[in-house]
Amino acid sequence: MSAAGGMIEEGTLDSAQARRRTEETWLLHNRADRRQIGIVSIYVSLLFAMVLVPECRNVFCLALACWLSFLNSVVIHNQVHKGIFKSRALNRAFRCVISFGSLYPASANVSSHNLVHHHFDDDGQEDWAAPDISTFRFPLFNLLHFPNVAGPRTFAGVSRWARTTRQRDFRAQYHLEQVVAFGLTGALMLYDFWGTVFFVLVPQLWGARGILRINLIQHEGCDTTSDWNHSRNFVGRAFNWVMCNNGYHTIHHNRAGLHWSVLADAHRREVTPRIDAALDERSMIVYLVRRFVLGRTHGKPGDRASATGRDLAPRAERRAEAEADALTE
Repeated sequence: MSAAGGMIEEGTLDSAQARRRTEETWLLHNRADRRQIGIVSIYVSLLFAMVLVPECRNVFCLALACWLSFLNSVVIHNQVHKGIFKSRALNRAFRCVISFGSLYPASANVSSHNLVHHHFDDDGQEDWAAPDISTFRFPLFNLLHFPNVAGPRTFAGVSRWARTTRQRDFRAQYHLEQVVAFGLTGALMLYDFWGTVFFVLVPQLWGARGILRINLIQHEGCDTTSDWNHSRNFVGRAFNWVMCNNGYHTIHHNRAGLHWSVLADAHRREVTPRIDAALDERSMIVYLVRRFVLGRTHGKPGDRASATGRDLAPRAERRAEAEADALTE
């Protein structure tokens, strides 16, 4: 059984191991993660530039920082599923950097995302960011308001888990990330209060709130009891290049151990033959306009799970593997 939660044929092991060796560098598990390091490096540099260099304080840089902040939150998601670096110390340091970028401890994703959201309510634990927790009749109001409900629920749950978990390494890392994220932001406020509020705090919160909205966008109207129709996917090639393949959400839920760089191929091979075609969207922008501006309703996803393809391990078994993986970095 693989860490991704599915069966791997014995004859493919050698080729899979050879592929991993070609993907590795001396520093990284996968050379594709240089893209993620680049995103974070540009973003954090831009935040400091907007505080320290007056010429960088403009609408263009602010808008770019907000977009990069959202991508920084995507990197948090990927990093907490699988550390980028071979060195545990570097992974922990990197978590501190990306925690500053989104003004919340990256390790919060261990409980809120890896251990709760990925399991929906299979284990009796309510998803703290379930799409139905915001109940306005007009969809756009739900999209705008969703972080105001999901954020407090999520961090209340994370705080409870951090107090009760036996993972002492987690608690130490979680508190270190808080110190770095809030301490560095506070230091910048002491240097230039209003400059930091407008050009650091606004982007930080934009990304943190934006990634919460993804829960609503990717799961609203889906069937979370289904193995294949539980998530909405955005399959545009350019979108997924920028988003590090985070548009392929069904395969990520089903095989959380897969590296993001292989999700597109895995989606085409395993998900496309089984999922309701209405849950594969070409463009997120078109979908957002259609759903949240025009207010069009969802149809009930059909079930194509009888199509041929690789069988999944039982959800309980995949959940147990995900819990083990989430606590090893």
